[in-house]
Amino acid sequence: MSESRLSRPKQISLFIFTIIFGFALFVIPDVFFGVTKINGGKIGINLLFMALFQVITVSLFIKFSLKKTGKSFKDIGWDFSKWKKDSILGLVVGLSWLVLQFLWIIPATGGADRSDVTHMISMMDGTIIGLISYIALGVIGGGITEEIYNRGYFITEMKSMFQNPKTGLWIASIVSILFFCLGHLPADALGWLDILVPTIAYTILFVATGRLTASIVAHGVYNMTAILMVYFMYF
Repeated sequence: MSESRLSRPKQISLFIFTIIFGFALFVIPDVFFGVTKINGGKIGINLLFMALFQVITVSLFIKFSLKKTGKSFKDIGWDFSKWKKDSILGLVVGLSWLVLQFLWIIPATGGADRSDVTHMISMMDGTIIGLISYIALGVIGGGITEEIYNRGYFITEMKSMFQNPKTGLWIASIVSILFFCLGHLPADALGWLDILVPTIAYTILFVATGRLTASIVAHGVYNMTAILMVYFMYF
């Protein structure tokens, strides 16, 4: 892994700035469409625009930040050299959580009456374009962009600030999990369960493999299939 070109204080400052500004880039399209209600707000084709904005701006900004420390995307796990093995791991994890959610948790906690389910249905707006756009948001904005930001960049860069790599990895992983969960604003214990379990799973995949492939596949596959399940089961 490349050595940082920056002093420790500057490295920490850059990390904090990247995390804060990167988070803002996720929020900007959400707020824009939510406030302006242009083309209906956060529904339909606008979800695709949100996904594209997030993946382009967040990825470019992280690339810029990594360049400042003499690193590249490969240093944060953008490595597909073992994509077959990693993809299988991701599929197993993503689909296992999907089965647990849709065969037990969601039916036992309200089904179609759950607030998150009704919210998802409203965002699809009842059209195929809306469904496809929501899947794009879940896969591109969630599965790819969030994994680059929350797992690849966050954990790798925070870990490098500690003299003891194992200590740094544990702390960075735990903080990353909490940050990711809080960023999704869980409102109650059920909300925490829904976001905490998969977040821990994605983090374990990234830490265990040292690559983003497995966590991207798990996150993207779960988001895509969950959206399809909600559409066909509850719409």
